[in-house]
Amino acid sequence: FAQAFNGAGISGPVADLAAYPDADFADVVAVNLAGVWNCLKAEVGAMAPGGAIVNCASVAGLVGLTRVAAYVAAKHAVVGLTKAAALELAPDTRVNAVCPGATDTAMLAGYDPDKKRLLAAATPLKRIAGADEVAAAVAWLCSPQASFLTGHALPVDGGWCAQ
Repeated sequence: FAQAFNGAGISGPVADLAAYPDADFADVVAVNLAGVWNCLKAEVGAMAPGGAIVNCASVAGLVGLTRVAAYVAAKHAVVGLTKAAALELAPDTRVNAVCPGATDTAMLAGYDPDKKRLLAAATPLKRIAGADEVAAAVAWLCSPQASFLTGHALPVDGGWCAQ
């Protein structure tokens, strides 16, 4: 195949670092980092020359956040893995990451309306992204229009990281 997107993720619990359960840390790392790792390993052998891989990180892979240390650690690791894979697989395969901010997905479905309003208010564009907006960034990174881009972690965050 010529393109792949590695997009599984879980948020894990919100807890102080000292109280964060070890089992939950392991679960978050297993899905968010090891899941991407396993997909990358499988894709390398099946990727056609000139292909593109996009990993899903998060704004939490670019900055620190409190009370979600496992998620932040795993998403930072996805950004690092993306950069390492980009260097190793060049020039045959491009590897990039998207780093979404708050996005209307199943992960946010359990948030109460007040929390969603707070997330939107904290974003310079004053709204939560649609999943289609993140998908458009992934499609662009896989396209020939992004043919000279590899090893990049692209924020798709309504300006959140620019603050």
